[in-house]
Formats: sequence, C-alpha cells, structure tokens
Amino acid sequence: MADKPPLPPFTLETAIQKARMAEDAWNSRDPQHVALAYTVDSQWRNRTEFPKGRNEIISFLERKWEREQDYRLIKEVWGCRGNRIAVRFAYEWHDKEGQWFRSYGNENWEFDAHGLMQRRFASINDMLIRENERKYHWPLGTRPAGHPGLSELGL
Repeated sequence: MADKPPLPPFTLETAIQKARMAEDAWNSRDPQHVALAYTVDSQWRNRTEFPKGRNEIISFLERKWEREQDYRLIKEVWGCRGNRIAVRFAYEWHDKEGQWFRSYGNENWEFDAHGLMQRRFASINDMLIRENERKYHWPLGTRPAGHPGLSELGL
C-alpha cells in the first residue's frame, strides 16, 4: 500500500497541510479522486448518512455535488493529536433553483499509518444566503493561495 503523506503523528504544520490537501481535493468535485484519500473500508458520518467504504463514498459524493452546485469549500484546522485532526469548514453552493447556501460544520478525522483517512465524522448546518452575501468568488476548483481563510473572512 502506498503512503499518502503527510503521515501521522501529525504536527500542527502537517495537519494544516493535510487539511489543505483535503480542501483542494473536495474543491475538484471529482468523487473518484476524493475517494482515494480514504481507506477502502473508511467509515463516515455525514449529516444523516453513514457511507462505508470507497464505493459508498463515491456514490455519496456524486449525489452531493449533483445537489450542491458551484460548490466552493474552505477548511481550517481546529486541533490535532497523534493520528487525529479536527477541522472546521464552510462551503458555499446553490441548488438547482439558484438559491445560495453557506454550510458550516466540523469534522473529526482519524488516519491509518499510511496517511489514509479511516474515519470521518461530520456535523453540518446550512444557512440560506443571498447571492450578494457570498464570500467565495474564485473560479471553480482549488482556492487560490492568496484567498482568505475562514478566520480572515470572519466565518
């Protein structure tokens, strides 16, 4: 099995690197690519869904990005210890009718020795926003290096 650095145990610096890698992958909105960061038997809790394993994760992400259009995400490390990282995040998206949302949440991650995520527990809340309240305006894909993070945006 190939390693996916950085590997645990995490320092604050390597946890920040791991979170940015996850953010960039999720902003690709490519379920196949995103799923490669997880163990083949990874366990998730995401809202009221409990995907297990890469195939269910891929199906979950396909449904997610079908519903959550023009998705843009920012993650920020909250803390880390050993093989665990806690992050907070916010993402913006709109539905098929054009209604914009900002979704806020926290994730707890646990990694195996190879740097693959084996557990992901997410708690998420959605807030309706008007289009003029959006804070994420970069082109779809990876957040530009100079774009403010959550703290700088006051989120």
